[in-house]
Amino acid sequence: MIAEEYKQRFSEDDAVGWLSIDAALDKVYGGTEPRHYGPLCGLHFAVGGTDPIDGASIYDSNKQEPHRHIISYGMSELYYNVEKAGGEFSKWGFELTFRLKPYAGDAGDPLWVVQMMNNLARYVYQSGKWFEENHFIPANGPIRLETETNITGVVFTLDPELGKIDTPRGEVSFLQMVGITSEEVERIKQNPTTIEVQQLIDELKRSNPLLITDLDRK
Repeated sequence: MIAEEYKQRFSEDDAVGWLSIDAALDKVYGGTEPRHYGPLCGLHFAVGGTDPIDGASIYDSNKQEPHRHIISYGMSELYYNVEKAGGEFSKWGFELTFRLKPYAGDAGDPLWVVQMMNNLARYVYQSGKWFEENHFIPANGPIRLETETNITGVVFTLDPELGKIDTPRGEVSFLQMVGITSEEVERIKQNPTTIEVQQLIDELKRSNPLLITDLDRK
């Protein structure tokens, strides 16, 4: 599924990275069409906008429990690019994903998640530092702004269903952001190692294998 605005700019043969992501999602969702959102500001930052990612797709999943599955497009190389061909990793080497239990405060799709992805992508582009498995970020407040939630940080792990893929532009990891509580944030701050993050993720998986974020979790 290539969004209409990009069909107008690129042929499907050009969008080899985009098609690779679509193929990985088709294996999970069987060709179900997602709800796709382009840059929220209307323009990608490469052409004068403020959004670093090209867009995001949102699927409704009933696996484990009903939730929204959000996947970014644009942290990996989506289009044919001779100058960037032949590398081990496709651009930054990852796309962001997030699984969210439906939240009463969301009137429609949780576009605040897409904005959070944009904020993290903006950090990557500005700092030149990328995210990997078992990285940790404290949000210094609720991850959904102006919300009474104890979820105030995220950890990164491979998406349990999407994992990693090889594309014509290189390897892409689907890095799932997992919301963690203030107490879990403080625990990692006390021992900020990848081993500690991995241990926390393993603990969460025991009762939550897909690592679905629940903003009402205490």
